[in-house]
Amino acid sequence: MPAFMNDEDRWTAVLNRDRTADGQFVFSVRSTGIYCRPSCAARRANRRNVAFHATAGAAAAAGFRPCLRCRPDAASSQSEAVVKACRLIEAAEAEPSLARLAEAVNLSPFHFQKLFKRETGLTPKAYARAERAQRLGRELAKSASVTEAIYAAGFNSSGVFYADSAKRFGMTPTEIRRGGLGLSIRFALGRSSLGAILVAATEKGICAILIGDDPEILLEDLQCRFPRATLIGADGAFEAWVAEVVGFVEAPKFGLSLPLDIRGTAFQQRVWQALCAIPPGTTASYTEIAEKLGMPKGSRAVAQACAANPIAVAIPCHRVIHRDKSMSGYRWGIARKHELLTREAHGGTTLPAPPAKP
Repeated sequence: MPAFMNDEDRWTAVLNRDRTADGQFVFSVRSTGIYCRPSCAARRANRRNVAFHATAGAAAAAGFRPCLRCRPDAASSQSEAVVKACRLIEAAEAEPSLARLAEAVNLSPFHFQKLFKRETGLTPKAYARAERAQRLGRELAKSASVTEAIYAAGFNSSGVFYADSAKRFGMTPTEIRRGGLGLSIRFALGRSSLGAILVAATEKGICAILIGDDPEILLEDLQCRFPRATLIGADGAFEAWVAEVVGFVEAPKFGLSLPLDIRGTAFQQRVWQALCAIPPGTTASYTEIAEKLGMPKGSRAVAQACAANPIAVAIPCHRVIHRDKSMSGYRWGIARKHELLTREAHGGTTLPAPPAKP
């Protein structure tokens, strides 16, 4: 789930001066005629005068000047070089060499690698591997066999791939290709003081805890994740699991004893494990998490992994905030994030009723 997908999320990022949003969009101010990075420290503009643009070039084309304080145009050329390299990696049949990528963007290999990791949180090689993994997912859906998909995705050895496929994806290639075919997932919809809640589990453990305002949207989300799985309505035994999850959401400080079936890329799982290490009632910034993972410039990648988390509260992405202690984006709404942190600090529910739609 990409971060900052709509204007509401972008405006929240601007209000919080969210550095993880830098490079993902810029905003212009009609009353001043300038455009800025989301993290710009200048006085906040009136929302009715603000528009959002995908790139600095788009803002300039619309007639706005770059802010002299945050210099969004200065960062633009470097960001564009990284974006160009990412597109080259994505289009290449085989993994491009570092030298080839650096030459394509007119940089030395050393400077290019340093810039790429600062902008994306990954080395070019790690980014290429992640892209190849995503390509494999697409190939598995249309290839005649798993082996054919592995080679079509650019893996030179099926043996090497199979050695760590479960760790890399959380599922075997066959399970990915089947879209959950043959996988039985029990689920149930319930209510909590934070709104509607959907709990789903495989035989290994809980694979999704989704929170929102509309139960139908939560069910659609689950179906999109496992389009060919057999979804089974809750029985009496599973209702007990749902009750425990709801109790956990109401008082997250006391933990959840149920097993989890965590499915994600290797990088996502590293981030999620780091989140689980944050003690209840405390917080960490995206930058601090990135530094613990050995990626001091990887806060944006950490934010994207948080946004992809399918197991609300149990994988506590709500404990990650901005470096200046302000609230930043939360997949299930800023109001719910604030409430969860308050509950952990005080031991239980504080909201008298479900929050308004974020």
